[in-house]
Amino acid sequence: MIIKAKPEDFIFWTKAKTRWGDMDGLRHINHAAYLSYMETARMEWLEQLGFGNERWNSELGVILASAKVDYFSQIHHPEELDIGLAVPKIGRTSFDLLTGIFNKGKSKIIVQAVFVLVTFNYNQNKSIPVPKNIHTLSGKK
Repeated sequence: MIIKAKPEDFIFWTKAKTRWGDMDGLRHINHAAYLSYMETARMEWLEQLGFGNERWNSELGVILASAKVDYFSQIHHPEELDIGLAVPKIGRTSFDLLTGIFNKGKSKIIVQAVFVLVTFNYNQNKSIPVPKNIHTLSGKK
């Protein structure tokens, strides 16, 4: 059984707007577009935490290890979206990032995903311990 996330489950919020090209032949937003919205939100969140956007020469970065996505309803263009992120689980060198896309006003969840991110030193080409700011932000020690 899938448990739908609620707005109060999230610690970081950003916004997105659908684009005409995000629709598919069925005239709803294509599943792949949601991944793009979530990636943009994730990059915005990581940048605020001090992770550089230029990963190829960075001592602190992340690598996406897995993604599980659950779709709950369809939407059509144009639509304004609220995207929430939270860190429900932290391991030694990885953490889960829960991401939820809601219609504007956060009243109805459209899609949610759990991404497993591995913290990574690109200069040394190896995983590293999850930084303290992720622990602090998530409320986990």
